[in-house]
Amino acid sequence: MKQFEGFPARMQFTPIPNLFISKLLPRIHDIYELKVTLHIFRDIYGKRGHPRFVTLKDLLSDSGLVKSLDVKSEESAKLLSNALDLAVKRGTILLLELDRDGDPEELYFINTENDKKALEKIRNGEIVLEGLKLGKRTSVIKTETPPDIFTLYEENVGMLNPLIAEWIKEAENIYPESWIRDAIKEAVSLNKRNWRYIDRILENWSAEGRGDGTRKRGSETDPEKYRKQKYDHLVKR
Repeated sequence: MKQFEGFPARMQFTPIPNLFISKLLPRIHDIYELKVTLHIFRDIYGKRGHPRFVTLKDLLSDSGLVKSLDVKSEESAKLLSNALDLAVKRGTILLLELDRDGDPEELYFINTENDKKALEKIRNGEIVLEGLKLGKRTSVIKTETPPDIFTLYEENVGMLNPLIAEWIKEAENIYPESWIRDAIKEAVSLNKRNWRYIDRILENWSAEGRGDGTRKRGSETDPEKYRKQKYDHLVKR
C-alpha cells in the first residue's frame, strides 16, 4: 500500500456536522453506506443555490465514488442503491422521488431543518424544479425512528448523568412521552437547557393543562411525591 503524502497547504474542505461524528458514525457498520454518505456531504455542500441535492444519476456518474466501491461496474449500481437505502433509513439522508419525462428521478438531501422545509415546499408546489414534477407516486421522505427521550435530551440539552437519567425515568412514569418531548423542545427554544426547567414545564402542564386541552394521563404516581423525592437531597432539614 502506497503511503499518503499528506494534505497540501491549500485545499478545499467539506463541512461535516459534529452530530454526524458523535451520534451517527458509531452506528454505521457498512463501509459502503459511510462512503456514499461522505460523498453526498461533499457533493451537496459544494453546490450553490437552493435547494441543494444530488440525484442517483449524479452519484452513479461520480467516478471517484464508483471507484471507491471497489466492485465490478455492473455491480456498482446495486451496491450504491443498497448503501443509499441504509443512509435513508438511518435518517442521515432524505429521499424525494419525482418524475422526469415519465421516468422516476430520485433526489437525495441532507437531513437538515432547512432541507426538510424545502422538501415540503416542493411537495406543496411552492418550489418548482426545472424538468421535474410530482409523479403519480407520492414523494417519499424517509427518516429513522425518532430518538428516545434520553438521546433527545443529550442531543438538545446536555450530557446525561445517573441522577438526571433517573429523574427522566421517573417523569416517564408520570407524563406522556409526547409531553416530555415537547417540554424539551420548548425549553431549548427558550434557551433554558436544563432538566429543572423542563420539569417545571411539565408541572405547569399537569396543574393547568396544555393549550391543546390535554391533561396528563392517569397515574397512581403522585407528582408531588415524585418532586419531593427527586429534590430531597437538596432540602435542608
